[in-house]
Amino acid sequence: MLGSIKKVFREKNFLSLTTSMSIAALGLLSFLLLTRGLEKELFGDWVLYVTIATFFDLLRFGLTSTALVRFASGGDIDQNKVYLGTSYKIGLVLVVILALVLWPVYFILSHFNVTINNGYLMFLIWYPILSILNLSWNNSVSFFQSQQRFKHILFIRLLNVGSFVLFLIANNTFLHLGLMSIVIAHLISNLLPSILVFVKRWDGLMYIKKTTKSSTQEMINFGKYSMGTLIGSSLLRSADTIIIGLSPILGSVGIAQYAIPLKLTDLLGIPLRSFTVTAYPKMAKKSHEGDIAGLKKIFYGYNGVISLLFVPVAIVGFIFAEELVLLLGGNEYRDSLELLATIFRIFSVYSILLPIDRFTGVALDSINKPRFNFNKVVIMALANIVGDFIAVFVFNSLEAVAGVTVLFTLIGIFAGYYYLNKEIGVRIKYLFIEGIHFFKTIKTHL
Repeated sequence: MLGSIKKVFREKNFLSLTTSMSIAALGLLSFLLLTRGLEKELFGDWVLYVTIATFFDLLRFGLTSTALVRFASGGDIDQNKVYLGTSYKIGLVLVVILALVLWPVYFILSHFNVTINNGYLMFLIWYPILSILNLSWNNSVSFFQSQQRFKHILFIRLLNVGSFVLFLIANNTFLHLGLMSIVIAHLISNLLPSILVFVKRWDGLMYIKKTTKSSTQEMINFGKYSMGTLIGSSLLRSADTIIIGLSPILGSVGIAQYAIPLKLTDLLGIPLRSFTVTAYPKMAKKSHEGDIAGLKKIFYGYNGVISLLFVPVAIVGFIFAEELVLLLGGNEYRDSLELLATIFRIFSVYSILLPIDRFTGVALDSINKPRFNFNKVVIMALANIVGDFIAVFVFNSLEAVAGVTVLFTLIGIFAGYYYLNKEIGVRIKYLFIEGIHFFKTIKTHL
């Protein structure tokens, strides 16, 4: 057991964490530049546009990404090319479908002069273009994840996010261009890594001809559940923003305010995302080999250590909520400091619950039970959406929206534990036993 826990901190995990930390740092910098470069309402429009775009990205890549990681993690080179080409082909079809739906909707709304939030309009216009520009590099990242080639992922992501940050620095310093220019720059920052992976033949476009009917069916059969799971997961994150954007009272300003503590919470989740990226292929491999005991060791080791590490981080966030909110949002958000600090304190409690919830989902996917993970996320998403509508349209309260987040996460933990225990017999108490044992072992060797 101890050996499997120690592997958490070996090279691939370090590279994965480095990637997550680097991208998160650049993402944080871009967030700081945007909050200081745009008025509250315009920043709210940008947040709404990016939130909906991210949701649809997860819809598209949910059908192929998790399936590609699982099937390519144990296949030979020729078979991997088949899956890579299949993934690209499915993604291309989805891009066409989205364009055929979103652009007509925009023209209909424009024709009848329907008034909606500007963030929604930006999405209808620009997302089909964004979806084709980011297809190649996202497909290659999924494949590299299956191969645990995190250096390649780091380079691709740095080119994507780094180029956008450079533009924002130049824009805040001397260009002073508006929101539409920022949207165009964001599109270009997605084009650059796609050009790279196309030239290197990493994206799968060259392998579309290797696609077979069976490989397509196999990926869709698996992906339909993982897509549903990722859609549900995205709704857990994005429903708050989307529903706030529907409110005539809270609107874009409410979105901008809520985005500050939400971004801080995303920063707390950086280590969790990096470790789930490395844990999933390992658990999937153990599942392929029929080594359930080994799979459970990885599950307990990762989950226990990360859960305990999150506690002091959350406590620090809770204590210094005002300072952190002001640091991220700037003086323009000082007038709503108490509100945003309260929301962040609620999110700090939520962050402690995250590791158990996330790792139960990852474990269900790794044992080829995506349907159960899908069911778990659907239950959580429904609870979140219903709760958000009540919080926004009955109470007009951003704090209540944050409180709903804690509630649906608890529901997800119970649902995930039920399904996982039913399949492989896990016990939550072993997570903390192994986590405490790990830290005692470190203390012994110091």
